Amino acid sequence: MHGFLLKKWRWLLTVLVLAVIGGGFCWWQRAQAAQQFVQSKTPTFFFHGYGSSRHAEEHMANAAKRAGVTNTIIWANVDRTGKVTFHGQIKDNAINPIIEVNYENPRETNYHTDGQWAFNVLKTAKQKWGFKKMNLVGHSMGNMDIMYCLLDHPNSKQLPKLQKQVDIAGHFNGLNGQDQASSKLNAAGKPAETDRFYRELTKLRTTYPTGVKILNIYGNLQDGSNSDGTVPNNSSKSLRYLVSPVAKSYTEHEIKGPRAQHSKLHSNSQVDSLLINFLWRK
Repeated sequence: MHGFLLKKWRWLLTVLVLAVIGGGFCWWQRAQAAQQFVQSKTPTFFFHGYGSSRHAEEHMANAAKRAGVTNTIIWANVDRTGKVTFHGQIKDNAINPIIEVNYENPRETNYHTDGQWAFNVLKTAKQKWGFKKMNLVGHSMGNMDIMYCLLDHPNSKQLPKLQKQVDIAGHFNGLNGQDQASSKLNAAGKPAETDRFYRELTKLRTTYPTGVKILNIYGNLQDGSNSDGTVPNNSSKSLRYLVSPVAKSYTEHEIKGPRAQHSKLHSNSQVDSLLINFLWRK
């Protein structure tokens, strides 16, 4: 019996020591993250591309979580009528929460409708959690969701104040196979030829929110196409003309090689690092 009790106490002591060590390590991790990243309640919303879903956003969101940026990742579902339902909880003390947005109809080609759905998500999140500020990240058509939301609801008080915007593989002036998409850009970034959607978006030159920092990421397969296989680089880079008169800062970053393919950019480690550094690094 004495031997049994001794073994039991040793086992309990081992468990206790491991718990203390584990707790200490977690505290050390949090302390290290606090030194590296902003400790903010500002949420970051991720918008996926055409025909996709929130699962395309998970690689980027989980990379941020592994880096120690946040422990809070939830998702918002938008049904085919535009109704928003949130899945998961954001606690009052949550740091740098991430909200992955999922469209039940990811093939809606009316950008004004897509933008309204984005507006519904952002407005409802503000109502639910009282967010005063926000960051926005879009991949492919997710960028048009964001841009048309801002276009159709200029400086809306129903939205949190936009702080930072990341655009990945944006087709602001069209896709491969459309003549205007590869159109030469002038010194201000304006395309020589534009499609009707780009012409609509030029209104943002005066209505885009002030004080926003923008990171524009695009892919170049380096196969002679000057594109990511889907979007010409000049179409992505034409964003500069739309926002530069108002934005606080505008930065472009080109990803090169096979991993720069359009649908691979949202699961690219270089993109992960750029996002983390731009959005949250001190």
